[in-house]
This record gives sequence, structure tokens and C-alpha cells, in this order.
Amino acid sequence: MRKPPLPHRDLMREQLAQQAAKLMFDSSITDFAFAKRKAAKQLGALDTQHLPSNEEVEAALHSYRALFQHNDHPQNLRLLRQEALAAMQQLEPFHPYLTGSVLSGNADPDSDINLILFSDDSKAVLLFLLKHELEFADGEWRLKVGGREETVPSYTLSSEAGTPIHLVVLPENARYSGSRHPETHADIAALEALLAA
Repeated sequence: MRKPPLPHRDLMREQLAQQAAKLMFDSSITDFAFAKRKAAKQLGALDTQHLPSNEEVEAALHSYRALFQHNDHPQNLRLLRQEALAAMQQLEPFHPYLTGSVLSGNADPDSDINLILFSDDSKAVLLFLLKHELEFADGEWRLKVGGREETVPSYTLSSEAGTPIHLVVLPENARYSGSRHPETHADIAALEALLAA
């Protein structure tokens, strides 16, 4: 009886994912595309059409952290998630969602906290921050909203521990777009459940 063929492995793709994860881990790079391009350059695979997906790099990064930060990582991640929860509770009127490495579990001690807020009044978040005497820097963020590229307001503040917290403000209807998924977006209840687990 013949054995079934083994699934095809793309070894170059796996190597690129591992190298990109190593770069992100060692150099605190947060941009997946940049890490993948740099990994391809280092491995002499600039012309490759087989760059790994962000999910593949994230899985490799998870393995890296488990290997090299197995003692400190869970505690650091928990602290960042608690800081995120405190900020989300304060910003509750804007229905905040946590995204990025603090949610995915790939955050390191120097990672930022990324929150999405929702309001149709572009000044509402600004007035809220001023009213509560929170120090912040304001800016803009370009992203796709409802299939169109738009510029939306953003603000950066710091947690009590000094962690940068980035706030991106989207229109209220973006809340119901269906583009948020439990593995990439967590509201207050989901983050509380994650911390309780």
C-alpha cells in the first residue's frame, strides 16, 4: 500500500517567515512588510514571489517569543493588556477596540497600544481629551474606510507607565462594517475575558 504524498512545504517561504520574525523580535520592528522585505534581502531572495503572509510571520514570532521570552513575556503582555483596558474604560463613550500586537500576543515590553475609537463628531474625542486634561499629540492616519482611502484623526497619549497609546478615530458607521474579527479586534468585554482566562 502506497503512502499518501506529504504536503508540499515551501522551505524558502518558511525561512523568510522565520527571518522576518527574528528581525521583528531583535530590532523591535513592527511593520510586517518592511520585515519581510529586509528578510528577503538578507536571504538573497529579493525576486521571490513567495513572501510569507503576516499570519505566517506572526506564528513564527509567537514561537520566537515562547523560546526566548518564556519567563517574562506573559507578565509583560498582561501588563500591557491591563494598561489597554484602563485606557479603553476611560474612553468607553467612543466604543474602543484594541488591535495590534498587544491583542495578538506578539507585543514586547516596548510595544505601543493601538485603539480604534468611533465618533461622527471629529472634535468629540479632542474635546474629551482636553476636558479630562490628558496630555496628547494629535495627527492624522490614512486608512481604508468603507472601501475608500480616507484621512482620519489620530491622537497619541501615554499610559501611567509611559506606554504610548495610539487612538484612531473612525466614523460611527465603521463600527457596523463587519470588518472587525475577534482575533484582530477586541472591545472592553472581550479584553476583560482575555485577561480573566
